Amino acid sequence: MAAAIEISPQRKSAVTFAVMLAAIMQMLDTTIANVALPHMQGSLSATQDQLSWVLTSYIVAAAIMTLPVGWLSGRYGRKNVFVISVAGFTVASVLCGVASSLNEMVLFRVLQGFFGAALVPLSQATLLDINRKEDHGKAMSLWAVSVMIGPILGPTLGGFLTEYYSWRWVFYINLPLGILAFFIMYTLIPDAERVERKFDKLGFFALSIFIASIQLILDRGHQLDWLESLEIQFYCGLVLAALWVYVVHTRTTKDPFLTPAILRDRNFMTALSFMFFVGLILLATMALLPPYMQNLMGYPVFDVGMILAPGGIGTMLAMVVVSRLSNHVDPRSMVLFGLLLTAYSLSMMCDFTTFVPARLIIESGILQGFGLGFVFMPLSTLAYLTLEAEYRAEAAGLFSLVRNMGSSIGVSIAYSLFAVNLQTQHAYLSENITPYAFSLGLQQLPQELNNEIASALMLIDAEINRQAATIAYVNDFKLMMWVILAIVPMVFLLRGPSRSKPAEQAA
Repeated sequence: MAAAIEISPQRKSAVTFAVMLAAIMQMLDTTIANVALPHMQGSLSATQDQLSWVLTSYIVAAAIMTLPVGWLSGRYGRKNVFVISVAGFTVASVLCGVASSLNEMVLFRVLQGFFGAALVPLSQATLLDINRKEDHGKAMSLWAVSVMIGPILGPTLGGFLTEYYSWRWVFYINLPLGILAFFIMYTLIPDAERVERKFDKLGFFALSIFIASIQLILDRGHQLDWLESLEIQFYCGLVLAALWVYVVHTRTTKDPFLTPAILRDRNFMTALSFMFFVGLILLATMALLPPYMQNLMGYPVFDVGMILAPGGIGTMLAMVVVSRLSNHVDPRSMVLFGLLLTAYSLSMMCDFTTFVPARLIIESGILQGFGLGFVFMPLSTLAYLTLEAEYRAEAAGLFSLVRNMGSSIGVSIAYSLFAVNLQTQHAYLSENITPYAFSLGLQQLPQELNNEIASALMLIDAEINRQAATIAYVNDFKLMMWVILAIVPMVFLLRGPSRSKPAEQAA
């Protein structure tokens, strides 16, 4: 088994800082644009529905290009792929900042996702390589912070930059960070041993079609009435066809796109399932809260960011606690605790109203960040506990892919359910409040009073819209709570450190 790469403590610290910076940049851009979307709308001449592509184009591109990260690292060297990805991501960020139309923005966001796909999995693989096995728990705690802090700080930083500068600075902020990470990596990061193998083009193509089609179904379904639309039926056909091609091809080829040994590892596959749901909950929550606070509660964009920021405090506290407990407490116990705490925070969000105090939002955010930290960090350690070292880059890519898919699917489902619930609740609340209910009285009243009553009805309708939207948001939060509780039994499928065979010998 491969041993840890020996480098000096000073060099290790610099490399750790650089790879965490790269991971933060990539994850930051999954949410930083959320609060800036209303400000982009006018500049890009786009509708609200069209602006969703600014978010999903990036996520889908990142998800698809995460697939070949392992092969690219083995073929061209992990360091080369890492450095080029950082440079490309930085340039694409600047291009997003200068975009003048929706088409340009979507194109540049795709480029961002294309180059950014490798940043998170390679940062994880690099930290595993430069740390001894007994230090993997602490290393994964640091890595998990970079992955989780990005989405949490995104709304805060995005709100500040949009409020006081311009929405374009949401993307320009990556320029100094990218330049710093690039030069540290180029000069100090060690290269891992190359394990070159044949690239399965058909497998990659089939999986790409599968992922893209699922995202298109979720993005377009609520607009086109789902299976009533020929377009959605076509995408469903692509999903089934791509899945069939991939399964048949994988069973018959000598060099499948995903190494079978990875898929047979119980710990990794169980952790993979968990990561899907963690990604789903984390980003869906962060996507719903900004419009909830801006549209229903009337918070300015900067205040939204400040209220959501304490969620990062919860994650930082979880990092400190988990790193201290990693060598003394079974990571499965920490995952269980984190899941239950996350479910409790979502139950708090189920009590939100149009007049919910900021204190309750902050408290639920801190608890959720703390709970997800306790899930994410030990889970990252458990995932690679029984996996051979030579599969790390490929496994890390698959790990990030599933998390990205969870995030993308979570956002799409959350918005779709919100739209359906909004219509349903509005119809239910307004069924007895219509102008026709007062038709007889209106005919007998002076015109002046008629106008006042009409204005009052408009105000009532506006309040009904607010109440319906509140119920729709709460229903989304409630569904996420039940999803978390439903996956709790999966904890018992994980093997703890004492029962597992070592993945590598300590250096």
